[in-house]
Amino acid sequence: MPGAFLHPFTKPVRSEFVSIVRGQGATLWDTNGREYIDAMGSLWYCAVGHGRTRIADAVHAQMTQIAAYSCFDPFTNPVADALTERLVGLTRIPDARVFLCTSGSEAVDTAIKLARLSHVMAGHPERTVVISRNRGYHGTNMGGTSAQGIAPNRDGYGPLVPDIIQAPHDDIEAMSVMMAEHSSRLAAVIAEPVQGAGGVFPPPEGYLADLRRLCDQHGALLIFDEVITGFGRLGQWSAAEHYQVTPDLTTFAKAVTSGYQPLGGVFLGRKVTDALESDPNFLLRHGYTYSGHAAACAAAMVNLDIIEEEDLFTEARRVGARLGAGLQALAADGLIDHARGEVAVWAAAMRPDQNAMHIRDTMLEMGVISRAIATEALTFCPPLVTTDAQVDRIIDVVATAISQNEKVSHG
Repeated sequence: MPGAFLHPFTKPVRSEFVSIVRGQGATLWDTNGREYIDAMGSLWYCAVGHGRTRIADAVHAQMTQIAAYSCFDPFTNPVADALTERLVGLTRIPDARVFLCTSGSEAVDTAIKLARLSHVMAGHPERTVVISRNRGYHGTNMGGTSAQGIAPNRDGYGPLVPDIIQAPHDDIEAMSVMMAEHSSRLAAVIAEPVQGAGGVFPPPEGYLADLRRLCDQHGALLIFDEVITGFGRLGQWSAAEHYQVTPDLTTFAKAVTSGYQPLGGVFLGRKVTDALESDPNFLLRHGYTYSGHAAACAAAMVNLDIIEEEDLFTEARRVGARLGAGLQALAADGLIDHARGEVAVWAAAMRPDQNAMHIRDTMLEMGVISRAIATEALTFCPPLVTTDAQVDRIIDVVATAISQNEKVSHG
């Protein structure tokens, strides 16, 4: 019988799970003492690796002072103020402000709401249409579910948020036509610079710059969903920096704390904040109980220190180059269909006769954790402290698991 915990993205009838109890660097242990290499950074987020007592100590120290207190008018706290001041120095968006929440899903809903609201404040309430892309993943709150480009993630939830529509992924001509059709009512375009949970798809060359140009042409805001790509995954603070394209809003979460505390947020550029600040009597009626959570902000501050002090941007390039080369070698040997990725986030695309879920399960038995995207691909987003030997082990296990599954299927 299933237990009391209804697990996310899991069949509700499942009753057996791998129970993780400890982590150090890129290594995990379960309740049975079995050891695993975490090739997914948990769920795309543990950039600095597990077991960082320095972050735990900072959270503890903050909690002994005050764990959290509302940041609704008229309150704030020093660590939230300090973190947001630090963050605006890391974004490509000039003169930005930061709205804080607790997750990427909340960040996406916030970005959509504030994009629409800024048009209202600028005198264009008709601008409500938001375009996302097929294959994109934008969390599971109502706005993000509506923006989902992964159809099964939208199924069964009834009517979704209106005026959110999908364009074909990576087809800039189709996007241009759709934007032109809705030009006078267009509020924003939301895009992951590298589509992550949909299977790790880097953008075609020039695509993001073209999105920027089209948004400017049609008076729309450009939202980058950087919940996966932010804070070192691409060897920079952001994908915006990596691709040299500046959005109007950026969502973030995951690696801002490496998962040591739940924290997310949105960078807001001047097109948004100028509108919100235009009326001194305007009250922003949006926020979350834990916006500016002091202990979560304390975790972020130390996490950012570690990224800087240990030069994890360089480590991301090292890990990514070795991982990518290994997966490409598997493709060259015909073990997988192809490999795709950018810096330190990769996918192994399966051949039509392979099943990624089965291979994932075999890898788990062999002590390596990957994530299967349906039957089609295995994804990899390892901590940026993963050693060369661990990367090599990941590649070896992928190859062995594929061979074992082929023997079973042909046996």
